Amino acid sequence: MSGKIRWGILGPGGIAHKFADALKAIPDAEIIAVGSRSLQRANAFADTFDVPHKHSSYVELANDPEVDVIYVATPHPFHKACAMLCLEAGKAVLCEKPLTVDARQAEEMIACAREHKQFLMEAMWTRFIPVMVQVREWLADGVIGEPRMLTADFGNRVELTAENMKGRLFALELAGGAMLDIGVYTVSLASMVFGTPTKIKSLAHIGETGVDEQAAVLLSYDAGQIANLSCAITTRTSQDARIFGTKGAIHIPNFSRATSVTLEVFGKEPVQIETPFTDNGFEYQVLEVSNCLRAGKLESDVMPLDESLSIIQTMDVARAQWGLEYLPSGSAYDPTLWKI
Repeated sequence: MSGKIRWGILGPGGIAHKFADALKAIPDAEIIAVGSRSLQRANAFADTFDVPHKHSSYVELANDPEVDVIYVATPHPFHKACAMLCLEAGKAVLCEKPLTVDARQAEEMIACAREHKQFLMEAMWTRFIPVMVQVREWLADGVIGEPRMLTADFGNRVELTAENMKGRLFALELAGGAMLDIGVYTVSLASMVFGTPTKIKSLAHIGETGVDEQAAVLLSYDAGQIANLSCAITTRTSQDARIFGTKGAIHIPNFSRATSVTLEVFGKEPVQIETPFTDNGFEYQVLEVSNCLRAGKLESDVMPLDESLSIIQTMDVARAQWGLEYLPSGSAYDPTLWKI
């Protein structure tokens, strides 16, 4: 790709607006098209971001010949159907996190990308922000010795009003709840540091709508490392992460959107590094996709597909321990009932 990379936006909701804000700030990328089930919503998004192609279906967007890569920004249950639609149409895909709602769907999506030889990446945007790049460098250089423990929490407080309880976060049929919406950030961080866990223990509070309103997950690994994770949509937490090693520790305040990080090596003064975003933080995953596409890669080395699958498998195990099942049929979750 010698010219600008041309993006299509599938699903013009709130997260897509944030993504588009960041994408507009990148010189070698442009939003060329938007697709929605509502032409009115597509037109409104196009007017806001000066997008030339407006499509009233996702099928039309997937088949737009001027689009190079599509950002899938629909609710969780529709990621698989929308991403595979685009992959089968010969488009690269950046799919909003979590990649899918369960491992079975993830396996099918990944197999589709590999069969059609198309790029696919989970939009775990926090993996690419400068703070996390610095953290990976410290870990690779052994600055804190051997990492042994990790703690991470991500909890927001959504008031339990009648209106909020009818929203996506509390809808079982839309795979709502804390784990898939924000707990995935903590599981992904643990995966980045330690890899795939060998033991998983978890507890959750299931609210009146049937979704996990808060949960705690304890992970252990082959070499004895431990990750202590928590997430919530009804309880505000510190949202910090700490990695403890044999020679020191790394503290990441507000880790999901961190712009600073502190290194504490035993016997030395702490070192704090400030790394403000150039835009809203979403720009770094866009740059990763651009670099991969220009290099002819089919997946990212930083957020590889097998790791995204492992993260979903971990969440599946935790959810099974709660006895929580999303609704597989007879609801909006069922792709056969959902026209794209």
